[in-house]
Amino acid sequence: MPHPHLPTTQSAVLAIEAVAARHGRTVHAEHDIGNDRTFAGLVGPEASGGEPGAIPHEALLEFDGRPAVTVRLFTHDEVTVTVEGIAFDVDRDSVPAFLNAVWSDLVHVKARTFPPSTTLIVTVPGEPSYREGIGVHSLTPWLAGRIR
Repeated sequence: MPHPHLPTTQSAVLAIEAVAARHGRTVHAEHDIGNDRTFAGLVGPEASGGEPGAIPHEALLEFDGRPAVTVRLFTHDEVTVTVEGIAFDVDRDSVPAFLNAVWSDLVHVKARTFPPSTTLIVTVPGEPSYREGIGVHSLTPWLAGRIR
């Protein structure tokens, strides 16, 4: 099932806040708006979607509770979601579903003994799983509790 299109940073922030509210999470948001505040303003007019007069808008969202989650929304539809210190590149339209999967505990850590490796896997229904490697020494208690 396709996700609703989130054309702007503000629409993404509102959708993310709605998911956080459903899971009882408090959101702390910082907004960087305008060419003088965002990195995107340094790379030219195409940074604001190519539209004359469009203002670049980036946001950093932090959520309370475990797991520790932050979402960084950039002007170019780029989003980095960090779960317990592990960064994932997620499509802007998929971020609400990704967070819903994390907070619904559709997450596990795959551990191999040889060669030694650990991978954090987030299973978003209807999408391929998101996978990121984590160092053995980076295991937090929350991550360690999800080892399979």
